[in-house]
Amino acid sequence: MKVRSSVFASFILILEGIGVALFLRGFFPVPLKSSVSSKNKLSDLPVEPLTGSSPNSSRLPQPLFKRVVIMLVDALREDFVFGPNGRMIKALTTGTIPGFIDVVMNLNSPALLEDNLIWQAKTAGKRMVFYGDDTWVRLFPKHFMEHDGTTSFFVSDTRSTLKRDDWDILILHYLGLDHIGHISGPHSSLIQPKLMEMDDILKKIHSALISKAQGDICVFWAVAAPYVLPVHSLNEAEGSLPYLLVLCGDHGMSETGSHGGSSEPEINTPLVLLSPAFKRKAGMEKPGVVEQVDLPPTLALGLGLPISLNSVGRVIPGVLEETSLRDQLRFLHLNGHQLSCLLKDSVPDYEKEAGFEQFRVAEKAHGSWMKLFLEGNSSEVLSNMGKKVLKQYVEALAAMSSALSKQLGKYDMYSMIAGMVFVFQLLLVLLLAMPEALSGDAAVELPVLSALLSLPFYLMCLLLASVHVLVCTSAESSCYFCSLSWGLVFAAVAFSSAMFCILISLVTRRLPLGARIHGKSPLRSIGSEWSLSELDVLLLAGTVGHTLSLAASSFVEEEHQTWYFLLNTLCLAVFQDVCRKYFREQRGTGDEEESILPSKDCHPSPKAEIYSEKWLALATPPFTLLCCRLLRSLNQTGVQWAHLPDMGHWLNSSEHRTVLSLLAAFCLVFIYLLVQRRCSWVSKVALALGLLGVYSYRAAVGNVLFPWQHSGRTTSK
Repeated sequence: MKVRSSVFASFILILEGIGVALFLRGFFPVPLKSSVSSKNKLSDLPVEPLTGSSPNSSRLPQPLFKRVVIMLVDALREDFVFGPNGRMIKALTTGTIPGFIDVVMNLNSPALLEDNLIWQAKTAGKRMVFYGDDTWVRLFPKHFMEHDGTTSFFVSDTRSTLKRDDWDILILHYLGLDHIGHISGPHSSLIQPKLMEMDDILKKIHSALISKAQGDICVFWAVAAPYVLPVHSLNEAEGSLPYLLVLCGDHGMSETGSHGGSSEPEINTPLVLLSPAFKRKAGMEKPGVVEQVDLPPTLALGLGLPISLNSVGRVIPGVLEETSLRDQLRFLHLNGHQLSCLLKDSVPDYEKEAGFEQFRVAEKAHGSWMKLFLEGNSSEVLSNMGKKVLKQYVEALAAMSSALSKQLGKYDMYSMIAGMVFVFQLLLVLLLAMPEALSGDAAVELPVLSALLSLPFYLMCLLLASVHVLVCTSAESSCYFCSLSWGLVFAAVAFSSAMFCILISLVTRRLPLGARIHGKSPLRSIGSEWSLSELDVLLLAGTVGHTLSLAASSFVEEEHQTWYFLLNTLCLAVFQDVCRKYFREQRGTGDEEESILPSKDCHPSPKAEIYSEKWLALATPPFTLLCCRLLRSLNQTGVQWAHLPDMGHWLNSSEHRTVLSLLAAFCLVFIYLLVQRRCSWVSKVALALGLLGVYSYRAAVGNVLFPWQHSGRTTSK
């Protein structure tokens, strides 16, 4: 079957798009969405559990806090607070876990339309003020009573705002620490002064809040999602509510100063809550661990707001310790009801989830406890029963939150594999058909009919159909490919089988498996359209292997290790080819072998020239290996070993700045000598001035020194 090149290319392009779409459908988890209204409302909240015929109460506990100040320090690592020395905004406001697609969406930061804490606060009439990263202003347009967004280091002075009484929520997002981390890493000399600056700002905010509320202060610490309660009670005026000061980070910082990976310094951030509502405990306890998504439901309940519909977090129990037992149970019940509804809408077999069943049991026990409580029972039995129900709620919330979080990070592996198989089959067909497509006829001969009438086609159809049935009947979670109709599935199975048979036909036609001709490999047989040397095979295999290695995040982070291995292998292969050319035994005039080096058979060279050429060719691969090894020692890259000392660290240290200056000057002069030989005098002057400008810039920023400078002198900002 002959097909024109344009038609063939269009056909391949369309099918490639379908394969990529199928892969992306499996790679990006479907976000958890509640089936009820798009936003949660106070009128939608469940009534308080009560056993018996008495009407249930819709009573809501009193808010815990009157004012909340959220101080968000970008890239604040856990050890910056507890150590010896958006799309994260989405997780901090909606209570949902950002996915890979949020990385793409974060580039434009459109308005956040799903249910979130900021929307709930605005709907409830809370007056909000924001200063800092302007991503918040783009995510929440028209939500803030007053705002000043910035993309740089500085946040507006908030002292005047703190003295006013016309706000309920104040959000401050500081970017300076993140900028320093990206430039020079977490061990930079600039980190400590910036942390001291943040500490001073925190003290000023804290002092301003204390001046508005008479009494002692208490502190609630937490990590990374942490928390610990060291705290002291405050006798507030009757009927007034305390404030809450939140110090947190949206993400951490790797050893290279970046973020977005899965290392501990990147995912662990401190969470510090300060309020007179917490009871001080003797001594400082070791911080516990909570999830970042636990902060939105905690703040929502603390402010008397509904929890966001799609939140997967659970309220932090320590925040509720000083409230009455009835209020604690009610808070946990509200959180549990929201999580159970989301679990129903997101997990097909939600009834099999342990957390869902635990919540139902706890809810019934809560109803029995409420009946005894309203009857006036005040015995110790009631107290013990309430504590038991409280424990059941906490365990149920933890189980449901964990199940929902796993659902958000679960990939549809079957759809991903099916999509990759389609894509690779089409790429191989395109590769094998390329010579014909680019020929003068501009047509491709595809053995479609012979493939469809062959026995392997039907065997492949049976095999793939069996695999599909086996996967779809044994998979624990639903797969998108399994949800398709049998007609579409059969078409996909038939297409994949046909492509496999076409590939086999093209391979046998392009790369005939004949006997060796003149001692050459079948891949280089006379009469075949392609001629692949051993070096070509090595390059092709290395490229394919490196491409496949990028499917793993660890290889993406350490991609350079694969390149080091492939480059060393290539140098050794070239060295072997050189040795074979110059030192193989001559077996006759017809025993010529193709080499990657330029041949001079047509014009024989003098012996001296051949001798120098031979040793130059032999010395080049080992010299290249030596240079590669020096480059590897010059600068540690990646994530795992970036913090280890190397030549770059040694040269950049203040004690060796003179050595770095001499080396930089020598290299710039060497570059000039290599380039200027074929330049006009105008180009030579321009080149010299440009290289001098490069050195001057490096000297101006303090990397190198001018001859009249001393190595101990520090460069002014």
